[in-house]
Amino acid sequence: MKVPANLRYTKDHEWLKVEGDHATIGITDHAQHELGDIVFIEVETVGETLDKHESFGTIEAVKTVSDMFMPVGGEVLEFNESLTTTPEIINQDPYEKGWIIRIKMADAGEMSDLLDPAEYQALIGG
Repeated sequence: MKVPANLRYTKDHEWLKVEGDHATIGITDHAQHELGDIVFIEVETVGETLDKHESFGTIEAVKTVSDMFMPVGGEVLEFNESLTTTPEIINQDPYEKGWIIRIKMADAGEMSDLLDPAEYQALIGG
């Protein structure tokens, strides 16, 4: 399982890539592997400000539907529209082309309890 060194992680298997006060969010390689073939992504929160741990959308695989949660609070600025027609991009490239949303963070201090790559690797048993 890939665990890029430049990202932060949640125990719910989302990743966060920070660029100033903006961040990109997706699900980890481990999460997409556990879910299996992803068939649908629903994000109806663009333009909304959500708190840390609030659900920003759902991800549907062949066998299950799961909520996706905000690693930090902020305003949802953008949804990766390519996932509308080809959600399987997440299975193929969860950290680059398979990003899910971009946000403007409300408080960067909320990142303090996110996992670094080594902690996330330990969580998933790697």
